[in-house]
Amino acid sequence: LTNNDSMHTCIICIGSNCYRENKVTFARMRLKSMFPSIQFAEEKETKPIGLDNPALFTNQLAIFATEISQEEVKSRLKSIEIEAGRQPEDKKKEIIVLDIDLVKYDDLWLKELIPDLLTSSLFNSKI
Repeated sequence: LTNNDSMHTCIICIGSNCYRENKVTFARMRLKSMFPSIQFAEEKETKPIGLDNPALFTNQLAIFATEISQEEVKSRLKSIEIEAGRQPEDKKKEIIVLDIDLVKYDDLWLKELIPDLLTSSLFNSKI
């Protein structure tokens, strides 16, 4: 994905357990406008981990190249979550309207992935 030293490869994970189809579609649209090189893996339905709320999640991995810093990527992802209607109090209610995590920035792993998500053909050669 990167062909010069100023570009950074980012892997993100999109997740939602509330209005899932709408929110994940919204996230893809906003991410595509911010990061034109982005490629999305297939959506996966996953069971909640560590939550009492039994609502299933829709998760999707994506990969893109960018020149911006790790902190700026995280800031942009957070802004999309807020645009989608994520509220700080939702976490206590175990309602995840939209969660977009920066999982990997270049060679630095920042989050663990659900094993089910690692089976995507898009990432077999990149993770």
